[in-house]
Formats: sequence, C-alpha cells, structure tokens
Amino acid sequence: MISDTLKKRLVKDRPMTSITLRIPVDVVESMKLIAPYKGFSGYQALLKSYIGEGLRNDEALMASNKEAKLIAALKKLGVSDSLIEQATREAA
Repeated sequence: MISDTLKKRLVKDRPMTSITLRIPVDVVESMKLIAPYKGFSGYQALLKSYIGEGLRNDEALMASNKEAKLIAALKKLGVSDSLIEQATREAA
C-alpha cells in the first residue's frame, strides 16, 4: 500500500519553492562530474535525488520507530503478542 505522503510526492505538478543553499565549490564540481554518469542532466537534479533518497530513508526510520514505540506501549498495557501480530498483519 502506498502512503499518502508518497502519493503526494508522485504528483508531477505539485507546488515548488526556491531555496538558497551554500555548498562548497569543490562539492558542486564533483556533482557536475558525477551527474551524467548517474543519468542526470545536471548537478541540481542529482542534488534533489540525494535529498529525496536521504529523506525517504529518514522517514522510513521514523515510521519504524513509531511502530516499535506503539508495540511497546501496547505490550505495556497488556495486549498479547498474538493480537499485536494480527493487527500488524491486517494493517500492512
């Protein structure tokens, strides 16, 4: 099942904003060299890819951390392991 957050990210015409980001010149030069080898038209697209990848990884970690905290709280309240496992399967 695709999350609502991911569904929103798949929309092509979603609102955009411009930001200013200070990056060392040597890093930008490296990204310019690497971008074509990774199939990107330029370093900005590569940078967006790096940001998106890191963001997805962090969001996955946060989601699993929330799930672990919820499971621990349910166990503390006396909910059985079998009931937690059943609910986890149904939610997936």
